[in-house]
Amino acid sequence: MSDTPRSLDDIAVAQHFELEELLDRPALLEMTHSFEQLFGVALRVYSSAGTLLADTSAQPELYKYLETTRGGRAAVQAIINEVRRVRPSEDRAAEVPCVSGGKYLAMAIVYEGQILGRTIFGPFLTPGRDSLPDVVFGLDEALDPAELRRLAALLPHLTDEECQRIDRHLRATLDLLVFSGLKAHLASNMHMASVRESFRELSDKNKKLQLAYDRLKELDRLKSNFLATVSHELRTPLTSIIGYSEMLLEGIAGELVGEQREFVGTIHEKGEQLLGLIKSLLDLSKLESGTMSMRREMVSPRALIDDVVATLTPTARKRGVSLQAASEGELSPLYADGERLRQVLLNLTENAIKFTPEGGQVLVSATQIGWASEVPPGLGQVLLAPARRHAIEFRVADSGIGIAEEERERVFDAFYQVDSSATRQAGGAGLGLSIVKRLVDSHDGKVRVQPNSPSGTVFVVTIPIKKAP
Repeated sequence: MSDTPRSLDDIAVAQHFELEELLDRPALLEMTHSFEQLFGVALRVYSSAGTLLADTSAQPELYKYLETTRGGRAAVQAIINEVRRVRPSEDRAAEVPCVSGGKYLAMAIVYEGQILGRTIFGPFLTPGRDSLPDVVFGLDEALDPAELRRLAALLPHLTDEECQRIDRHLRATLDLLVFSGLKAHLASNMHMASVRESFRELSDKNKKLQLAYDRLKELDRLKSNFLATVSHELRTPLTSIIGYSEMLLEGIAGELVGEQREFVGTIHEKGEQLLGLIKSLLDLSKLESGTMSMRREMVSPRALIDDVVATLTPTARKRGVSLQAASEGELSPLYADGERLRQVLLNLTENAIKFTPEGGQVLVSATQIGWASEVPPGLGQVLLAPARRHAIEFRVADSGIGIAEEERERVFDAFYQVDSSATRQAGGAGLGLSIVKRLVDSHDGKVRVQPNSPSGTVFVVTIPIKKAP
């Protein structure tokens, strides 16, 4: 077709088709050759634009002989030109006489009132036409009259009834081929239109998703900015509250007795908790916005876990929990931000103490291991096998209530808490583990929750050992 319909409705009502788009060329060639073998007459099929679509390539011996001479060649060429120019009507075949006294029949290929092309059938002689016209003998002196008569006798003979039967047979065959081609053509166009429509709908959905994604990113940025601004503004009055409560506890404004000291102590304790929450919010907003600076230096893993245990030992004693540090073998120093790694271990250890009942144990340990770095998928396993490198594996293990298997991946989401009920005993906003994961990721490390049935929890933090630049 010259113009591809843009919709299914357009395809269903399309009226203009090109014959070469509807007919299968191999099938058409097979049909023309079978036709020649059946009737002994050559058959050619042309499109409405005059393009030759199929030809039996069978030329009568008489015409081959005529083309051996100059005059005969000119006569044959004139016949060919006349045949090419003829345009039969929709309901009637056109006859083209030839120099041999025979003729060609040109029949229109019509479908649904539209002329799609034409067929040229011939040459052949009608009964009673056995002698050659005198004009043939005068075409060229080199032509042998006896040879001309012999070859003319080889031309096929067809009666008018046979021509009509051939015409009906040819029209029916071509109708069937055109119908089959039209059906396949419409099906193909409808499929392509359906694909285009699906692609358009998918493109529209992708655009909407992109807009929604951009909007969510903007909202996330605004949320981070809001958290940072609010947290910063809250720290100023809170610092004053904590400072004045400390001065009251120290007796600067007079000695506190009984419930006075208890109340002021509660104010100071809750103020410290609120300050820790605000710091967590600030850290989270910096990590999300990528503005948190990392001060890397050589850090001793053993000194790090000893410092964490020393810092939290008073808290553990107050809750009746045993807190210990352990290390195995030699530990290479890490090129990392020591303060941020300390924050990671402090958060994990504080959680372990918080969720461990009285009489329980918490163990903070460090071990040097060989770590197989991941290979990007699809790059092959022979040339790019996992590279072995060393890493420090920190473990914080407790004998507390444990974490269910379905909760282990979600505990690193911001504001997510395993116990989200209104009567939960452990405090906190659910930011600690989210901050832990982001800080570990910033060190190209991994953090995971190791199964520890039937009770207890083991957090494993793996930090690769890197050389200082």
